[in-house]
Amino acid sequence: MAGTTVADGGLVERAFERAAAALGVEPGSADHAAKLRYVRDTMGESKISVFRHLFGSEELAHRANTAFEQAYAELVDGGLVQEVPGARAAIEQLRADGRTVVLTTGFARVTQDAVLDALGWQDLVELTLCPADAGGRGRPYPDMVLAAFLRTGAVADVRQVAVAGDTAYDMLCGTRAGAGLVAGVLTGAHDRAALEAAGATQVLDSIADLPALLAREAA
Repeated sequence: MAGTTVADGGLVERAFERAAAALGVEPGSADHAAKLRYVRDTMGESKISVFRHLFGSEELAHRANTAFEQAYAELVDGGLVQEVPGARAAIEQLRADGRTVVLTTGFARVTQDAVLDALGWQDLVELTLCPADAGGRGRPYPDMVLAAFLRTGAVADVRQVAVAGDTAYDMLCGTRAGAGLVAGVLTGAHDRAALEAAGATQVLDSIADLPALLAREAA
């Protein structure tokens, strides 16, 4: 979602700043800079996994994750999220073309729902998934893609699944799941080189270009 269909204006970093402060990480310190760099490098990964790496213990990771989710929800409630230009129209076109659309995220369900509510997207797609909905493992594991495949029953072969995302972790998730098309988009965290290195079969300027790409592939 964030970076692919949703433009959040850097809210992930802002929410991390609040979470880090809540755990006593001093702003401007070398520790703070290193942790923020890791957050940027792992955009797309399950947030609880990121915090496990950064803070070591399960207790601290959950404290950080709770503070992050609260901060992000407050920022979302402040009206600081919007759709990536053309994202809703692209999703509606995909559905009009007879395709099943699933939105996935590395956020917790409460944060995902806050974003969907802010955009008025609760009924936009057939299914939304967060790591907890797929057994607890988020990207780069293939679980959310496979959960979408199994729960929707939309296609008979995982090679008929297309995955689109803005991070290297999205690309790894799609390739590990066996998706037939794994498209990177350039509206988010990672550039073309990072997306291709992680397995992107296509790189698009925006999710708005996905319906036309799939139509060409089908033809």
